[in-house]
Amino acid sequence: MKKDVLKKILAKPEKKHKVSDFETNYTASLTKKKANKLLDKNREKLAILQDKLYAHDRYSVLIIFQAMDAAGKDGTVKHVMSGINPQGCQVFSFKQPSAEELDHDYLWRIYKSLPERGRIGVFNRSHYEDVIVAKVHPNIVLNGKLPNITSEKDISEKFWKERYRQINDMERHLTENGVIILKFFLNVSKEEQGKRFLARLEDESKNWKFSAADIKEREYWDDYMKAYSDMLTQTSTKDAPWYVIPADNKWFMRYAVGQIICDRIEVLNPQYPPLTEAAKIEIEKAKRKLIKYKPELAEKIHKEFSSSSARTPVFRRRTKTIRDRHTAKRIRKTNRKVRV
Repeated sequence: MKKDVLKKILAKPEKKHKVSDFETNYTASLTKKKANKLLDKNREKLAILQDKLYAHDRYSVLIIFQAMDAAGKDGTVKHVMSGINPQGCQVFSFKQPSAEELDHDYLWRIYKSLPERGRIGVFNRSHYEDVIVAKVHPNIVLNGKLPNITSEKDISEKFWKERYRQINDMERHLTENGVIILKFFLNVSKEEQGKRFLARLEDESKNWKFSAADIKEREYWDDYMKAYSDMLTQTSTKDAPWYVIPADNKWFMRYAVGQIICDRIEVLNPQYPPLTEAAKIEIEKAKRKLIKYKPELAEKIHKEFSSSSARTPVFRRRTKTIRDRHTAKRIRKTNRKVRV
């Protein structure tokens, strides 16, 4: 992605940020048609990168999505990740914690869901809910049964600073151990959110997505914007910065997310692991068995393969010649039987 575009959407570490500083309808002068073509290209590229990442088995990638309702988290996951092998990807959605989760610290369920090396993990909402929704609705913190937190008066600014520090410490620890963290805040405007809510109500196939709680939460819009601004300021770090993706145009949002993911994994330069000489010999042996070489020919090829000239162009030509001669000999035998 071009530097001037990144400059528009990157929440620079150690800087104070407000959500209102970032545009919700920015498109980098791209057309919808062009963005969709680039998205298709990135899907193909991501499939190859994910396959190499899995084989390389040194890094994992954690993709985090945070946003207001109807910003397009589900659709972005679907459109960007649809080309990769499901065996190399896992998606988790973090909502209201269960009774078991409440009996642990708020990061416990996050650690349980981290991707293994070689895999891509997607968090549709994440541990940041505990500094966003919990900040707007402090009673959620009380449900965590934390020591010395018995009322909302106990939830001070110091409490939130400590929580931001805990998150940064966790992410730094993960990064230092091979987890590449990509954090996307899908920045939708209040006006566009309202349009999408109405579309859900008017389309029967989308009615199931609607919840009366969504309308209730719109009343806290300003509180949420303040919480998200604090999140960007306090947790956009050098190791794991926040990308504030304009979300009013879904086609640009999906392109931008896909491009950033591809660019970041390409920097890792994952490669298929090289085979040992012994493994290469075994592969050649298996190939010859599968194409049913005669024992004496297999032995002859094996001796040539073991020599210093093995796998050279000359060797490959010799192998092809032997195979062709053997095929021709079989054809001559078949023809003689037919004539008889």
